[in-house]
Amino acid sequence: MAEPVAERAAPEQRPATPTAPAAPGPRATGPWMVAATTTAVLLLFAGRYGHHRDELYFLLCGRHLDWGYVDQGPLVPALARLADTIAPGSLVALRTPSAVLGGAAVLLVAAIAREFGARRGTQTWAAVLAATAGIVLAGGHLLSTTTVDLLVWLTAAFCAVRLLRTADSRWALGVGLALGVGMLNKLLPALLAVGLLAGITIAGPRRLLRDRWVLVAAAVFLLLAAPSLIWQATHDFPQLSVAAAIADGDSSYSGRLDALVLQFVIISPFTVPIWVAGLVALLRRPAWRAWRPLGWAWLVVLGIVLLTGGKGYYDAPLLLVLTAAGAVIAAGWASRGRADARRGLLLVGAVLTAASNTVLLLPVVPPDRLPGFVVAANYDAGETIGWPAFADSLAAVHRALPPDQRQRAVILTGNYGEAGAVARYGPARGLPRAYSGHNSMADFGRPPQDADVVIAVGFARPDRLRGWFTEVTLAGRVDQRVTVDNDENGGPIWLCRGLRRPWSQIWDTEVRHRG
Repeated sequence: MAEPVAERAAPEQRPATPTAPAAPGPRATGPWMVAATTTAVLLLFAGRYGHHRDELYFLLCGRHLDWGYVDQGPLVPALARLADTIAPGSLVALRTPSAVLGGAAVLLVAAIAREFGARRGTQTWAAVLAATAGIVLAGGHLLSTTTVDLLVWLTAAFCAVRLLRTADSRWALGVGLALGVGMLNKLLPALLAVGLLAGITIAGPRRLLRDRWVLVAAAVFLLLAAPSLIWQATHDFPQLSVAAAIADGDSSYSGRLDALVLQFVIISPFTVPIWVAGLVALLRRPAWRAWRPLGWAWLVVLGIVLLTGGKGYYDAPLLLVLTAAGAVIAAGWASRGRADARRGLLLVGAVLTAASNTVLLLPVVPPDRLPGFVVAANYDAGETIGWPAFADSLAAVHRALPPDQRQRAVILTGNYGEAGAVARYGPARGLPRAYSGHNSMADFGRPPQDADVVIAVGFARPDRLRGWFTEVTLAGRVDQRVTVDNDENGGPIWLCRGLRRPWSQIWDTEVRHRG
């Protein structure tokens, strides 16, 4: 924050003509220090709490590697398998890729700000804004598809910014390459492609739509995306079914109102004026006319997310692009008028952003003293706590069974995270294999035909279970031994006996579910 202050006498570079974009700023070393610090902090906290529900699922998917899954591509499961092969059971190893990607995202935001003409101090400040952003800290802490999407979108955006500034359409190859690789993670990069094409159609230059390098980039994108698209097509595009379930509110961070509200908190509430200023500059500033498609791209992507009921963080990487643009505008604003007061206001906002996002999104507070407001604001924090105790609760029910029933008992879970927890912690506790109909877990196998004793968890009410079993009784409750309001703590554990119909008849039609 100190460097933009020192640059009062040297405002952001201005273009030579009213319509030509500013030349890029000088290269800065500050963003590299910020990025390295970001990765170091993320690694420092990587081993705290425990696995997230999704990470447990990725580990299971990694045991069943394929070109696609119901809810994702093969990239993150492959990373999970690699990390668990190198250092079995290590949270730090599992989360190292995300920490590195988080640092890379910080560098890209600073590099985008440089393309907008940011000087050295402003590039460093843009890096700080990115490093303390909620989407970077949350995504960099956990191994997730969101972290990969963040890097993919920012890489494509950087190449797009370079293309629009230099008019060198060969940069389109970088866009196509980044988005194509991203399709091995999820189908969301196609959303960015639609946004960029819409932005160019609306704001120009439309000649890019028929440029040969852009067409080659489209071919590269399709070639790299082909394995995921073919898998999805041969399985009736299950990711669209999952998206429909999300639109119905059957997931965290879903719902149109939630998606809209998330726009104002996912970077930080204190950063909203900065990215709004960046958006206005991209859409209205004559000197930045060349970059106008980027502003429209975000508006189009956000519109699609809200219209389809997608998750509110899908467009977050573009918010970081707007933040990079806004950093340039804010640095210029802070060098005029009552400069000391303005710079002080920006400093206070940066400090509040860092403090609030660190407490809310990183495991800085011991789990047994975690305030309820943290879990209320950050659902994922609760899903990283108590999995060994969850397995202990199931083991207590399993040990209480008569020996003959214990031998043929299996576990049925309501979601993939619970099945992943049993796979991770169950063998040491003598637990049988867990099965689930949730997303791709349903494809990893169903219980044996003679499995008529089932310990079921993750079902708040017994109604569905009574449609499958003749006897359903409450056998216990999950006790994670800490006071945390997550989806598992205090939940019922059901003991089910007597299948009404064979598993083969109910698995795909009744047990399987997506969301």
